[in-house]
Amino acid sequence: MDRVQRLRNELASRDLEAALITDTLNVRYLTGFTGSFAQVVVGPTQAAIITDSRYAIQVREECPAWDPRTFASPVRGIDFLRDTLTELGLCRVAFEADTVTYAEWQRWKEALNGIELAPASNLMDKLRMVKDASELDAIRQACGMTEACFEYVRPLIQVGVAEMDLALEIDFYFRRQGAVSAFDVIAVSGERSARPHGKPSERKLQAGDFLTLDFGAKVDGYCADITRTVVVGQASDRHRNIHQAVLDAQRSAIEAMRPGKTGHEIDQIAREALAKYDMAQFFGHGLGHGLGLLVHDFGRLGQKSETVLEPNMVLTVEPGVYIEGFGGCRIEDDVLITETGAEKLTDAGTQLLVL
Repeated sequence: MDRVQRLRNELASRDLEAALITDTLNVRYLTGFTGSFAQVVVGPTQAAIITDSRYAIQVREECPAWDPRTFASPVRGIDFLRDTLTELGLCRVAFEADTVTYAEWQRWKEALNGIELAPASNLMDKLRMVKDASELDAIRQACGMTEACFEYVRPLIQVGVAEMDLALEIDFYFRRQGAVSAFDVIAVSGERSARPHGKPSERKLQAGDFLTLDFGAKVDGYCADITRTVVVGQASDRHRNIHQAVLDAQRSAIEAMRPGKTGHEIDQIAREALAKYDMAQFFGHGLGHGLGLLVHDFGRLGQKSETVLEPNMVLTVEPGVYIEGFGGCRIEDDVLITETGAEKLTDAGTQLLVL
């Protein structure tokens, strides 16, 4: 229940009595519950999880340390929630202003008589940015599986193979290992590799193509996310120069990452490295993002990012160069902030591969 205590500390710092957590990933973070519907109530000393009869067995199995409360038809969920809050003696309850819809808030306001609803933005962000040991273990497993997947797919990269076939092979690989893809696989080649988030197509690989693969496994709910760009057939000087520029930008950024640094400081270091190759103008997105239950989780490395790095944060570092009409190159790894610096969690090799 350490995560619950951290939430209580966050509530106390905002002068809030209690919280009603309904976002499914935040529910999972706090309780371990993986069903599609649950509500978590956390007060100064109270903590309960509410779900319906579909999950009566599952909630007891997955949340043994919690007070599980379930309801069934004809009881309405909103009425059950009201009765639970009343029984727990909670009169002022914060809710997740970033994810609760206006319609849901209206329903609560009408039904939760005598209970004040306090909107709270970014309530769980800081908690989820800093990972505990079990989270780091799951992320490390996901990273290891993702590295193994890249080794598996490399021999399949040949002239005449379609982008879509490579994407499917990556997805099937994870499923065969008992995991799933953390997001839709990106596999783009030739001129199409200049699209940072291009979708795989039926285009077949040709000699002289850049091929960018962006993929990651999800293990126990936690994501990995790497990108590798290779050259098919034979690499030109232009291919090598672009790849080296991106690699230098990534290395410089990772070497500078440590507690106390800000997201915009690290992003700027990568851009300065690209500028030495006169390529900074071809890098249009942020340098990286937090990684956890979401592939784009809380925390950012970007030109306007105010994220302050702390030990046990995990972020991606993914500089890229995208030249319309020629192609693009991105190199992405997952990085753990340590007490003194940064540790790469992915090690799939970053030197230019010509396949």
